[in-house]
Amino acid sequence: MGILNVTPDSFSDGGRYAGTGPAVERGLRLAEEGADLVDVGGESTRPGAEPVPVEAELTRVVPVVRELVRAEVAVSVDTMHAAVARAAIEAGACMVNDVSGGLADPAMAAVVAAAGVPYVAMHWRAPSREMDRHAVYRDVVGDVTAELLRRVEALTAAGIDPGRIILDPGLGFAKRAAHDWELLTHLPDLRATGLPVLVGASRKRFIGAALSDRAGIDTVPRDRDAASAAVSALAAAGGAFCVRVHDVRSSLHAVSVAAAWAGVRRLAESGDRRAEPSKNAPHESPQAPNPSASLR
Repeated sequence: MGILNVTPDSFSDGGRYAGTGPAVERGLRLAEEGADLVDVGGESTRPGAEPVPVEAELTRVVPVVRELVRAEVAVSVDTMHAAVARAAIEAGACMVNDVSGGLADPAMAAVVAAAGVPYVAMHWRAPSREMDRHAVYRDVVGDVTAELLRRVEALTAAGIDPGRIILDPGLGFAKRAAHDWELLTHLPDLRATGLPVLVGASRKRFIGAALSDRAGIDTVPRDRDAASAAVSALAAAGGAFCVRVHDVRSSLHAVSVAAAWAGVRRLAESGDRRAEPSKNAPHESPQAPNPSASLR
């Protein structure tokens, strides 16, 4: 999943693709580089970000979605607002990626259920401006899993097909760096829910902290792509359905290596040394469904 921030204030590339023309051009480039989905968002969710009026989000997002779909690009919409999700779906979006998991807008579940599109429910505890105050857990893996499953129960009760729900542990959202690493280490625990898992680690604070120099100064977001690709490979090996990234090419290569590694390992474990490793398509991660098959 390639990230397309149509915002003036994204933590990573705010303002670079704020206009419809530059945004569409960037989305086409992401698709050319191998993104199965281009995730279009019109509201920054960086720590401390202020909410964006729905009207402004609609103005930013819908024309970009419409033009990318017209160019036969598979598009997801990154929004917490039911009105934006509805308009984006009408413009051709084939997935809703909701960082609030339906908590920010009670009308979201009904919109998604009516449309019958896949829905990413992320772990979320509070809006961006106050989420860091909620980064308190007794057992982050157990707590996040339990809270996500409660969201799944509510979403399915509202009519969303459980077979179309994808979970996102919400790295960086009401999480400290140690929480993020713990969740990544235990991705198989989230996969044990039986639902696909999306990982959005690209360029985030916990990666910057891991790369900090000896003076303790974090790298700037755009200098974190190589490390983000490493996390993509590890996430793929851990069974992630999808990785959400800024730099598609590096993560595509990393996931391809993870898939090849997993294929050889499975053969070794089976004791069949004569067979060739399965040749996963470059965009397919091990133990994960092909997103294109379920979205088109």
